[in-house]
Amino acid sequence: MVELKAQSPFADLLPLKIGSMTVEERDLGQLTVMGGFSSAAVLSETLKASHGVTLPKPLQSIQKDNTRCLWFGRNEVLLVGPAPDQTLANHAALVDVSDGWAAAELQGPGAEDVLARLVPVDLRNATFKPGQTLRSQLREMPASITRTETGFLLMVYRSMAATLVQELRRAMEAVASRR
Repeated sequence: MVELKAQSPFADLLPLKIGSMTVEERDLGQLTVMGGFSSAAVLSETLKASHGVTLPKPLQSIQKDNTRCLWFGRNEVLLVGPAPDQTLANHAALVDVSDGWAAAELQGPGAEDVLARLVPVDLRNATFKPGQTLRSQLREMPASITRTETGFLLMVYRSMAATLVQELRRAMEAVASRR
């Protein structure tokens, strides 16, 4: 009988270091989309009581300890880290999407330049501060991009993990060659 083993979406592709930039896989824990909520205020109060974070405003994320809550689209947020408290189900639809996403963090001088080659949005620190998040295209891939204190958290569909690494490698090599 064949025994299946869980594998990282990035398998042997990460970590990646080119010049002074690095890309490392991030294990974010459970990922739960909360959507279809009728009252943001009530959901925010319940989220605060159960996980210590509130509902983020559009294009924002909130983090406390190992729990992060990301704006994920109109009337959708992503709870990152712990399993959701079941009281949240009284106020929103909860969908576990943990196996569907791959997460990596791009860090180092030049990270903004790398993403400038791949993303049609201005991610410079002057306009995209730590804690801000958005959904955009990263080349041809739909992605969630969040600026952290140390770099950029990049999330793509699990099936696109190898393509993400390939695109990042190409852009990192181009940026490193200019330094």
